[in-house]
Amino acid sequence: MKKNRILLGALALSTTLALVPTASAVADEIRVPVGTQANRDQTDFPGTGMSQASVRASWGAPLEIQGPVGQPPISQWHYPAFVVYFENDRVIHTVLKHNR
Repeated sequence: MKKNRILLGALALSTTLALVPTASAVADEIRVPVGTQANRDQTDFPGTGMSQASVRASWGAPLEIQGPVGQPPISQWHYPAFVVYFENDRVIHTVLKHNR
């Protein structure tokens, strides 16, 4: 009796596995043409590590200042072509704005 139950379980398992379709993985490839990428020339915008005073001396007063927020304090200076992110007094990242 126990032997029949084991055989029946093995038969049910093998039948289930045989009837389950196998799924294939499909991935999409995204290509960004080189002509649509931004010009990231370091002389066009503030670089990492610059102080707030040197950014203000080179690019003038920002249009808007947001922050500081959080710990460590992060602030944003908005210019016409880019946004500068500061941690304390130093640039951590500059993001170019999209040309419309």
